[in-house]
Amino acid sequence: MKYLIVSDIHGSLPALQRVLSFYDQEQCDRLCLLGDILNYGPRNGLPEGLDPKGIADLLNERTDCIIAIRGNCDSEVDQMLLHFPILADYALVVDNGTRLLLTHGHVLNESNLPPGGIDVLLYGHTHLWKLERTAGITVCNTGSVTFPKGGNPPTFAVYEQGLLSVYRLDGLLLKRIAVGGEG
Repeated sequence: MKYLIVSDIHGSLPALQRVLSFYDQEQCDRLCLLGDILNYGPRNGLPEGLDPKGIADLLNERTDCIIAIRGNCDSEVDQMLLHFPILADYALVVDNGTRLLLTHGHVLNESNLPPGGIDVLLYGHTHLWKLERTAGITVCNTGSVTFPKGGNPPTFAVYEQGLLSVYRLDGLLLKRIAVGGEG
């Protein structure tokens, strides 16, 4: 399976369209949404191309390939527009024995992991991308495709066959590592 992982879309239709273009071009199998999908949030400005209804329509066409979790800006009202569940705080995906924890980062994060052990932590929330091995797990913050912080570009991630990669929104590879080892 090839997973495209994205967080913090915050209602920007053009950002989502660029992500989906990459998804289609690279023939990904699953789209993992790590929260803050439709709402731009009270601390952010208005995103380019704010269109929550357009985002819902575009994503609802792909319901069968989406795994989504709740971000701090997502709500029951957002769920009413979307035809796939978004209100769980996390999802555990097991791919060929590798345990991937998908979460937004405001509840579960590097300093607050659930018991049971994982191989990969995938989160967003801070809008700062990161990809490294730490404390025996691979940690990836996908950043934000709409409101990146810290002078970073808009970013998302792809996981396939033990490799985790962070890409800029324009498709340029920024970093890749092998899960469970050096890469």
